[in-house]
Amino acid sequence: MTLSLGHIAYINCAPFFHYLPQCGFVGRIVSGVPSQLNRLLSEGEIDVSPSSSFEYARNWRDYLLLPELSISSCGEVKSVLLFSDRPLEQLEGADIALTGDSATSINLLQVIFREFYGFRNYRCQVPTCPVEEVIAAGGTALLIGDRALKEAQNSRARFIYDLGDLWLQHTGLPFVFALWILRRQAVADKSELVRQLQRQLNASRDMAFASLPQLAAETPECSWMGEAGLVDYWNCMSYELGIAHLEGLKIYFQLCLRHGLLEEMPELAFFA
Repeated sequence: MTLSLGHIAYINCAPFFHYLPQCGFVGRIVSGVPSQLNRLLSEGEIDVSPSSSFEYARNWRDYLLLPELSISSCGEVKSVLLFSDRPLEQLEGADIALTGDSATSINLLQVIFREFYGFRNYRCQVPTCPVEEVIAAGGTALLIGDRALKEAQNSRARFIYDLGDLWLQHTGLPFVFALWILRRQAVADKSELVRQLQRQLNASRDMAFASLPQLAAETPECSWMGEAGLVDYWNCMSYELGIAHLEGLKIYFQLCLRHGLLEEMPELAFFA
């Protein structure tokens, strides 16, 4: 019996996954963007994954959370970015292009628009062309993950807004983009393997942060991010799930509920 583990195919997951085999993990790893992993989790195709915070809120009765682990930011996240030729304050009524890769970031953008700027008439949609082409043509678009990092390096957009930074400005709290989500059925069948995974994830993260330059040098994306760029990126992330993170997470869920993005307030239930 083994665990099926989801892997978000973004650079920000490297501290959890790069050394995971060395730390003893021998299960199946399935890579994908957050929206794909959300679906696999909800359908029971994988047991556990770092996945969208919004996915947990949407189907929380099916899940438990691994404690003390997340993919978060305390300010700039650098890879959840809104690109526009207009200032943010002028985006009422705008068309916002999306990739559809992440439920959390899309709904965070809606919370920011509705709660903090009072917008009601914007339109979010996935275009028929790549989002990068929308940005190049002067449109407004949300990009996440490695595509956002790449676009930010040479973007033609006049304004680039970091959603992690906007959240901190308005709440003073970290934002939790991804939680380590565990299917309850996996707990019933594989509880000892889950306990081992907790230890392995913590050990892999600790090994990564013991020498981020070494991790960067061993990461393929070093070819376009550069070693210093990767180290800076990982240092701006937060891989913990502390009291402030949980407070920020609860406020996000409350605002999603207030603005009709969730049907009910989820309970935070943890694997013990």
